[in-house]
Amino acid sequence: MNFTDKSRKIREGEELNVPITEKFLKENIPGLDGSLVVEQFPSGYSNLTYLIKVGEKELVLRRPPFGTKAKTAHDMKREYTILNALNPVFSYCPKPLLYTEDPAVMGCPFYVMERIRGIILRRDLPQGLVFRPEQARKLCENLLDVQLELHSIDYKRIGLADFGKPEGYVKRQVDGWSGRYRNARTEDAPDFEPVMKWLQENMPEESSRSCIIHNDYKFDNIVLSPEDPLKIIGVLDWEMATIGDPLMDLGSSLAYWIQADDPAEFQATRMMPTDMPGAMTRDELVKRYAGKSGMHIDNFDFYYCFGLFRLAGIAQQIYYRYFHKQTKDERFALLIFAVKALELAALKIVER
Repeated sequence: MNFTDKSRKIREGEELNVPITEKFLKENIPGLDGSLVVEQFPSGYSNLTYLIKVGEKELVLRRPPFGTKAKTAHDMKREYTILNALNPVFSYCPKPLLYTEDPAVMGCPFYVMERIRGIILRRDLPQGLVFRPEQARKLCENLLDVQLELHSIDYKRIGLADFGKPEGYVKRQVDGWSGRYRNARTEDAPDFEPVMKWLQENMPEESSRSCIIHNDYKFDNIVLSPEDPLKIIGVLDWEMATIGDPLMDLGSSLAYWIQADDPAEFQATRMMPTDMPGAMTRDELVKRYAGKSGMHIDNFDFYYCFGLFRLAGIAQQIYYRYFHKQTKDERFALLIFAVKALELAALKIVER
């Protein structure tokens, strides 16, 4: 059975100008021969991702969403830059092929990369794909170990010394996401003020470690081998990557991690099969990270709480676009319920 991630017909309003796109790609990427066919990968809530087929070749094109965007989001050049630097040293990174800011092509910056064909896990496992409990645990271990491998790369050696500002990273993130949440808040959204106040008052001392952090590392941003679904062969969606505190990256990852014993309202926000029998718990993942990295992690509450708040901020920014009719994507209507559930989860940490 084929579990490879599938593309679909392009959503209304997100079509590309095929003749202009085809001409530009063929002029700038060698070896493209045949008619160009464009489809869309339907998942994901931020940048738009298209499958480009030219003859036997398959490429992936990434561009910002249509309509008004958050000021600092959707930076195509930033994403292309980190792919260029990481691809030679991190085998899971797709190979970038082309980047342009020429508005005559698409009206926005975009880039093209190789396609890594494989399995991507969404909310539930594809029908017919089953992991025994011991396999589910092994997959979780592999997921964490690839994140550890990313964190161990010497970013200065590969030319990314100026890619981020690790000094003051935690405070900058708390301040920045607080401002972004307030700016994106709609009348039906919670205010998150107690959570933002707690984060300001409970910031840990600045970490002595800084590294490349993905900032959106989770099951549906990794590609699994079709031949061996326990093997990770790709890591996608690098738009939020930077240089920063590795525990902030882990906290952001675990904000997505809904486990089997979580409350019903939190279960409703689950986006990946992290509750399958045998899957590791958040506490187990933190302990494994500490043991393999050698870091002393005595209190992970701040990082997890920030991860929940940051995820709520991302969801609220996207929901803002739907609320103000800047997008017709009906998936975005449900994000307000995720924002409310994330606030409840964060408040439990604050109250504890």
